[in-house]
Amino acid sequence: MAQGKRISADIDGEALQAIKDLGAAARQARTRAGEGQAAAAARLGVHVQTIGRIEAGEPGVAIGHVMGLLALYGIKTRLQTADDPS
Repeated sequence: MAQGKRISADIDGEALQAIKDLGAAARQARTRAGEGQAAAAARLGVHVQTIGRIEAGEPGVAIGHVMGLLALYGIKTRLQTADDPS
């Protein structure tokens, strides 16, 4: 199990991969929109390093920042529980 930079709980590999996938999707959408990290940070109201951490898939970034960045570029997410694989 891997441990995040700013969190104390272990996160399993599947969850870490999901975090990395969200970051990669955010980076791809941002670059497709022709914006740099600084522009995204200004729009979201966070430091540019936060954008980098999200895009790198770091698990310690606040979920609100992650979801906000995804929303800026029109990426929708859906919660799926283990007992609801649909």
